[in-house]
Amino acid sequence: MTLEQIKAVLPALDNVEFQLENGTFVPEHFHVTEVGVITRNFIDCGGVIRHEKVVNFQLWNADDYEHRLKPGKLLHIIRLSEEKLGIENAEIEVEYQNETIGKYDLDFNGKHFLLKNKQTACLAQDACGIPSVAQTPVSGNSSCTPGSGCC
Repeated sequence: MTLEQIKAVLPALDNVEFQLENGTFVPEHFHVTEVGVITRNFIDCGGVIRHEKVVNFQLWNADDYEHRLKPGKLLHIIRLSEEKLGIENAEIEVEYQNETIGKYDLDFNGKHFLLKNKQTACLAQDACGIPSVAQTPVSGNSSCTPGSGCC
């Protein structure tokens, strides 16, 4: 989900709710403690220089049970970050402390926001000799075709 997408969704909501993939919800008394931009400049294992930029939201489970973040307040925080930090439209990454600080992709199911687990991956599989998913036989199939469920 991008920054523009969340800004379009927020005005239609009564509450801001985040749900983890395991079905549990972030407690309703959470705070958004940061909105910012994270820029990563790195080199992958194949020697390719890469640049990534995401909008970062940090959620904090506060012991402040008297307040609840409303959609209008989050929209205000987003607009302020755009104005003061020059944040542009990009994918949103959410930081949330569970057992440790986790980073999640953000999605929306029509009612609440979903914190989608992120996965690591080799970005230079061809340079590392790792076959792509399309080349790896699955369940005895010798090829992976669109719609077969293996890709």
